[in-house]
Amino acid sequence: MLVTACSTPMDARRDSAFQSHASTSDRPIVRPVRAMSSFSDSLQCMDQLMREAQVPTILITSKQIPDFSTRAPVATKEMIVTALSQMSRVSNVFRYVDYEVDLVRQDTVQNLTNILLNNNQIQLQRPSLYFSGAISYVDQNVLNNRGNVGTSATRLETGYSRNRTATVVALELHLGDFRTRTLIPGMDSANEVIIGNGGEGLDLAGRIGEYGWQFNVGKDYAQGSGAAVRTLVELAVIELAGKWAKVPYWQCLTLEQTHPNFQRQLRDWYEEGVEGVHQGLVKQSLVSKGYMPKTLASDVNPTVVFRQALARFQSDQGMVVTGVVDFPTYERALRDFVSLDDKGSLVRYGWRTVTPDPVPVAWNDPLPLPSSQQAYGHKPTSRTLNLQIENIMNGRTQFEVGEQIFLSAKVSRNSYVACYLANANGSVIRLIPNAITNAYVTASQAIRLPDWMSPNPGYVIETAGAGTEGLMCVATDEDVSQLLSEPLRSPAFTPLQGMTGLAEVVKAYESSLKTKPFSHTTVEWKVAPRRPAAAGQGKSP
Repeated sequence: MLVTACSTPMDARRDSAFQSHASTSDRPIVRPVRAMSSFSDSLQCMDQLMREAQVPTILITSKQIPDFSTRAPVATKEMIVTALSQMSRVSNVFRYVDYEVDLVRQDTVQNLTNILLNNNQIQLQRPSLYFSGAISYVDQNVLNNRGNVGTSATRLETGYSRNRTATVVALELHLGDFRTRTLIPGMDSANEVIIGNGGEGLDLAGRIGEYGWQFNVGKDYAQGSGAAVRTLVELAVIELAGKWAKVPYWQCLTLEQTHPNFQRQLRDWYEEGVEGVHQGLVKQSLVSKGYMPKTLASDVNPTVVFRQALARFQSDQGMVVTGVVDFPTYERALRDFVSLDDKGSLVRYGWRTVTPDPVPVAWNDPLPLPSSQQAYGHKPTSRTLNLQIENIMNGRTQFEVGEQIFLSAKVSRNSYVACYLANANGSVIRLIPNAITNAYVTASQAIRLPDWMSPNPGYVIETAGAGTEGLMCVATDEDVSQLLSEPLRSPAFTPLQGMTGLAEVVKAYESSLKTKPFSHTTVEWKVAPRRPAAAGQGKSP
């Protein structure tokens, strides 16, 4: 009977209720977060530096970055691409040429590219620079420390063990001239970082009367090679890009956020507070950064306004948008209000972990102002608009009739932006917003006028006649399109009726918005008649 029962297969139907939970249990229970390192903020700093230096756009690519040790099998090349992208959001410095031939792993893009190249249906631009390098070594267990201790008695035995190891990971990266396939002297980066593993455990065993018992507990940590290599890659890209562009990149490597204990310290402060305090601190931070007003009208739901502002902030920071206050949001919102004291320790600047109320900071306080130059709980700084001519020759303000002009605009905080173009005769048209580009512009991006990185930008800016032409952009905190006068609501790319010159556009804004604040800035350029062709040009010899 027992043999028969053991040989009978189990009835899966009895487990149907248990199995019904599998689909739900298979889902992750922790929200995804953005992969960041100690130098992610330094990449944004470099982006601002290169925009201020007006570094022109350059094409760049990279070789595969191998790991001959086979102990750090990570996508190093893709990390380089991500770092270059983060460094070019407002400066538009680097455009990555994504072309390679891998005979072992042919994919759809490679196959189509080869077919189109052979039929002259695609044009590849030659890069000017390229990255070359490798994960030079991974020295495992350079330090290894182990210890065990135990006791034994008639009815009790104890044991304790602990182990620690340290591993060194190194990355070599160089910058080369693609035209000559030579590595540029001095354009090199060789850094290493230490990652560690460790663990400890406790064992207890004994006897109570005739019965024995046993208990053990342990905990371990293991720092992975992926985060270590990302840190090395971002540091190397900052060093090489800074040396090549001849900008003071060291300013971006001395931010508080580069402190190796920065995120862990923020996490400790996060654990000290409660959920209500977390929301209050983040809300005050959003007010300081200009994402939401300090006071709201009585007919406005504050929860809805806060969630919308929080979602915009998360999107601008490149985070996974959730609309809730979790630790990644807490860390990104308060990281600008952290300073270093005279001992090099991280300290809060103007806030506490147990209350959202700002802490007054005296003008003669010995604590230095954070690198962000922002103070928690203070009013946001006045908005600034920056316009630049992005043609190849920096600082160029003289053009000929028929030349195309490329510009970019950047705002210091999130705003609604409208840009107007005036020709030499004073005729004015609105460029943005239009059917392709909306008015909302984030502080972390620069808008291109026109978008020269798009194969179909939708429009071009071309000098029309001799004289002075100009472009003006206007920024507001909210969408004011319905408050503007009728001429300003004309469709994009059509002349504004009754307006001559950009000064009249400013007056129309002042009249329409009354007490509502707005910012504006203008860039102008001279247009000269086209020079006649040289004698004999175009004739047959």
